[in-house]
Amino acid sequence: MPGSTNGSNSTKTMGALTLGGLVVVTAYTVALGSNGWLWFGWVVLGLVTLGMVVTTRST
Repeated sequence: MPGSTNGSNSTKTMGALTLGGLVVVTAYTVALGSNGWLWFGWVVLGLVTLGMVVTTRST
């Protein structure tokens, strides 16, 4: 199905963005100190990605 392939690609893209975001937030924390809003944003991004994974696998 064309829709399932696209969903898989978008899930992989979100996973890559989530991991990239983790690297950026960690580097920022090491270089300049912790910023709670950055970590909060990363957690939200991670939860959205997790939701996409669960939704894609259930359909």
